[in-house]
Amino acid sequence: MTGEFDHVYDQDYRSARNKAWLRSVRARLTGRANRLLSFEEVRTRLHLGGPIYRGHQTVPVKSIVGSVNRYQDFDRAFMPVEGANAWRWKAINRAFYHYQDLPPVQLYKVGDVYFVLDGHHRVSVAREHGVEFIDADVMEVSARVPLTPDVDASDLEILGEYEDFLERTQLDRMRPEQNIIFSIAGGYARLLEHIAVHRYYMGLDQKRDVTEAEAVAHWYDTLYMPIVQIIRKDNILADFPGRTEADLYLWLMDHLYYLRQSGRQVDPQRAATEFAEQYGRQRLRNLRRRLYRAFGSPGGAGRPAPGVTPPPNLDEV
Repeated sequence: MTGEFDHVYDQDYRSARNKAWLRSVRARLTGRANRLLSFEEVRTRLHLGGPIYRGHQTVPVKSIVGSVNRYQDFDRAFMPVEGANAWRWKAINRAFYHYQDLPPVQLYKVGDVYFVLDGHHRVSVAREHGVEFIDADVMEVSARVPLTPDVDASDLEILGEYEDFLERTQLDRMRPEQNIIFSIAGGYARLLEHIAVHRYYMGLDQKRDVTEAEAVAHWYDTLYMPIVQIIRKDNILADFPGRTEADLYLWLMDHLYYLRQSGRQVDPQRAATEFAEQYGRQRLRNLRRRLYRAFGSPGGAGRPAPGVTPPPNLDEV
């Protein structure tokens, strides 16, 4: 009986390898990451804590995106590449066809994603057959920054910067609902500059020394979130696929600062009109008017950090 179905097991393995090859070609053509996340790399970047055993669970297979020690043997979709053990893969595949019970895989959970400690070939076979859930023994590792199933290796630098930002500001302790995500590196350093300038002007206005914690909370409540709420209300991000609220916040603050420092004696309404004529975005035209109503003329509440550059072409944002 086993020999009769050997060609089926071989065919499934070849199918999985072909998918891996096609995905690698697509990744090279598009420049998108196609490898599993390395748990060690994530642990180092995000300063993860120790694991806590969470027991036996049923886990979504598509949320398994990384490996503890075999991230080079499978691609992002857990299709086998050169380093995978073909014999082991076919044996697991045979067990799948014969409904044989297999031990649960062992996983580390970080945020909403999982990393395989043991059971790589079981996960790979499950993915090949479209299995949606798999039995697992789960150990959870705490992280301050969110990890979701769409995260890839190219995101780790930005997530590492986010973790450093939270460690410095403690914003997640003061405002647990915060979710400041950038699509490009360098944004969190810019926010620290904004907070430092905001702290300076708070001290001038209040004629006292302002603590960093006070400045962080006040900046978030009175500057960052009001702009984000406007972005959300007018659905501004619809005009910027792949960008985030934090991206747009920084760009808008740069533009406001540029207008205020350009030396042109124009009122806010005139500046908003010229901006709308130049870029032709109805949503941003409305946003510019609302921003000026919210933050007033030069010298008002919103004071972005010095040293920012003039606004780029919107198509490049």
